[in-house]
Amino acid sequence: MTDYEYGRILNKFHKLSDRHIIVAETDMPYSDVLKVVALSDKIRKAGNELVGLMRRNHDQLMRTKRYRKLLSLYGSTENIAKRKILADQLNEMQKSYNVTWDCCRKSMIPIGKKYGIDAIFALTKAEDVWRGMEKCLYGSGKTIHFSKFGELPCIRAKQISRGIPISVKDNRLQFKLGKKAFGIQIADRFQMDEVNAVLSYLNEPEIMDKKAVDTLLEDAYCIDTYRPCYATLVPQMIRGKYRVYLHLTIEGKAKPKYDKYGNPRHKYGKGMIGADIGTQTVAYTSDTEVGLKNLSERGDSIQTSERKERLIYRAMDRSRRATNPQNYNEDGTVKKGRKIWKYSNHYKKMKVRHSELCRINAVNRQLAINEDANHLRSLGEIIVTEPKNAGKLMKRSKETTKNDKGKFNKKKRFGKSVKNRCPGGFQTTLERKFKATGGTYIEVPNNYRASQYDHTADDYIKKKLSDRLYKLHDGTEVQRDWYSSFLLYCYEPKTQNIDKDKCAKTFEAQYNKEKTLITWIKAYKIKILNSGINVA
Repeated sequence: MTDYEYGRILNKFHKLSDRHIIVAETDMPYSDVLKVVALSDKIRKAGNELVGLMRRNHDQLMRTKRYRKLLSLYGSTENIAKRKILADQLNEMQKSYNVTWDCCRKSMIPIGKKYGIDAIFALTKAEDVWRGMEKCLYGSGKTIHFSKFGELPCIRAKQISRGIPISVKDNRLQFKLGKKAFGIQIADRFQMDEVNAVLSYLNEPEIMDKKAVDTLLEDAYCIDTYRPCYATLVPQMIRGKYRVYLHLTIEGKAKPKYDKYGNPRHKYGKGMIGADIGTQTVAYTSDTEVGLKNLSERGDSIQTSERKERLIYRAMDRSRRATNPQNYNEDGTVKKGRKIWKYSNHYKKMKVRHSELCRINAVNRQLAINEDANHLRSLGEIIVTEPKNAGKLMKRSKETTKNDKGKFNKKKRFGKSVKNRCPGGFQTTLERKFKATGGTYIEVPNNYRASQYDHTADDYIKKKLSDRLYKLHDGTEVQRDWYSSFLLYCYEPKTQNIDKDKCAKTFEAQYNKEKTLITWIKAYKIKILNSGINVA
């Protein structure tokens, strides 16, 4: 095998292999932390300048009638040859209006020099901006947005030899940013196992790469090399003080986690799970357990924290209105046009409290999501759920309707619930968790309609959204979310429909578990949101 062929196969391996990230706090002195924060703010300013340029070019492109007409024709044409011709014309117009990746990259070069940013960091920021522009050109994006003052973007170089290079000193990982060298603080056994695996690769990289190439050629399989791909510095404000974390992207699957006794921390179950994920709750049915719980909740304090977050935000709004009356209309709406805002010291203190509370709630939310996903993985290996629709639920209704009394119905949807409970994030975590651990993630087709089917009547019966507890055709009262999860549990993969025989055979046993669960919820007075279960 020639060196060229070897390099080509190695590049193919790098593209096919899995990747994961470990997060560890750096051991920088605080003076260096402040320099990292200053560099991050420079990257933010440079990115905003590039966003302004690309946004202006994109707006000019979208103003042309010809481009809009070509977009319309491209969307309505099914002929492949005609679509290719239209795509070429669209690309030519994008090129003439400087809305291309090449233009974005070249425009960032003088901007990066203006702010004194390393070329690799400027290139990475340009990639981020172009990714947002691609959503506007080819996806559902409307426009790209600027980064606000105080938002600190990450410092990333997608090459391990540039920007933030890695080396080994005294059998420890060492990184450099400019002339400053720093390490990471290892907090637990999992991080230690990951670091040891990276050190093992760095001690003999040629041998590991050759082993990876041989395995790919012989077995068509990607081994876990634990090659460090690139490093990212992420500055954060925590309890009024800046801290810098290093995100190291590593080739291969993550090491398994163990408890203090050496036992695997996470267990993987066998069997099928049906999960009905709502805006605020998740109901599930498996071979061994049924459940109904609030999403993103760890203990009883989360609802108190969310309420405190809302109260502080309302107090901030009152303060802002009191100190800037000239910026509001008589009906309370904000005036259009450029405005000058003044903020009191009281407002600034509340903003710091609100930011810290939002950060704590976000961390607890993510921890709760991971815990729930791990628990569901311990119950089975195949999870069946409905397609993701959290983004659609957040949108306001466009139609203006009235109720029976002649009053206008509210147009708001589930924005606050989706923000506080993150059903979309939970479903994405479930998908990633099951696929990464050898499980199967299934989303049923839209015509499955688990919430409308009644297996005792063998018919689809439409129900109101407010009917949380309802009776089946034979008089059995069930909780709606749980019953939907039961019907998802009875999914038949071959026909992609409800397995009616399984419904009839397993319903009684699963229904008894559901009654026991509701009795336990009432006994301990656990408030399950929008469940219809009265615990007062």
